[in-house]
Amino acid sequence: MRRFVTVGLILVGLGVVGGAVAKDDPFSRPPSGRWNAFSPEDREAFADARIAALHAGLRLKPEQETLWPPVEAAIRDLARLRREQRAARAERGRMVDDAPAAIRAMAEAATARGAALRKLADASTPLYATLDQDQKRRALVLARPMRGEGHGGWRRHHRGPGEDR
Repeated sequence: MRRFVTVGLILVGLGVVGGAVAKDDPFSRPPSGRWNAFSPEDREAFADARIAALHAGLRLKPEQETLWPPVEAAIRDLARLRREQRAARAERGRMVDDAPAAIRAMAEAATARGAALRKLADASTPLYATLDQDQKRRALVLARPMRGEGHGGWRRHHRGPGEDR
């Protein structure tokens, strides 16, 4: 059971780039915050840096290196999809007058994101199976920033027993 939880956490971390369904809500106000101050080129450069940091931090052995390219490609595809979906939402604007179209757009975005996450899961499974415990621990930490804006991670939202919310 613990192994499945660990695998799930790695995939969620790698799918950092996955974005929350709430971010696709066309009825919400446009996203605000520091991430929107960056150009698409800036965001792409940050994605490149995060991928490079994950790769460097894993310190893959030579036999593991051959398993890295499909993982990197899947991460890049997921990041590209997020950029495209962000641009489509900005172009589409608010859809307050057509709720069914808004729901359909949200469903299509979630379906595309789900397919990209499945591709990442499939690509990362062989590599993950070869990682030692130190590499898995580093992967969890290094993949955390890849989740995209609005995802502070489990610890940000979890409160232990007796802690105030």
